[in-house]
Parts: sequence; C-alpha cells; structure tokens
Amino acid sequence: HVRLVESGGGLVQAGDSLRLSCAASGRTFRHSSMGWFRQAPGPERAIVAVISWDGVTTYYTDSVKGRFSITRDDAKNTVSLQMNNLKPEDTAIYYCAASGNSMVKPGRVSGAYDYWGQGTQVTVSS
Repeated sequence: HVRLVESGGGLVQAGDSLRLSCAASGRTFRHSSMGWFRQAPGPERAIVAVISWDGVTTYYTDSVKGRFSITRDDAKNTVSLQMNNLKPEDTAIYYCAASGNSMVKPGRVSGAYDYWGQGTQVTVSS
C-alpha cells in the first residue's frame, strides 16, 4: 500500500518561512519524478515545483522562483519544499505527488503523477 504523507504546513505571517516534507512508504520512488502542487479554493490543482528522479532537473512555477526550493532524499524516500519569503497568495493546500513511471522527464501537470498525499494547509497572513 503506497502512502505519501505531508507535514510542515501551518499559519505564518508574510515574509516567514516554512519547510514541507513528504514521506513515502510502500514503494521506493528512487527512479521517479516527485513534486509539489497546491490548490487554493477552487477546482484546479496547480504545479509549484517538481524534481526529476535523479535530482538534476527542477522546475518551479514563476511565482515561487527564487523563494522556494525542492529537494529529495532517496535514502529516506522523501521530498521536501523549502518556502521562504512567503506571501499571502501562497495560501493553499499543498500536495506531494510522485510519478509511477521510472526515469522520465518530470511532468508539469497533475495528470503526470500517480500517487498523492492527503495535503497540508499553508496559510500566510498579511
């Protein structure tokens, strides 16, 4: 049974930092792309950042470039998102995602990911 469990969300003020972590169990994602998506009130789950299976390639949505950093630790089967200089518009539920495919280019849409966590709320007050 594959599980992705996020942690690290919370309520912070604008300019603060948070670090989200996602722990995977049930299988290894050593050879899979992983990433973070977020969903503000509404139906769309939007990309935040993704990282390739080998950690070489990353992609960030424009609004978080220079503020967020995605990393992975394959020994621990985890992926993390360091979020600095948070803004009210970063408020959303953040979801960890992992691809079921091996050694492919990281997708930039939610449909490219097969496994999802339950989400963690990040709220940034002004």
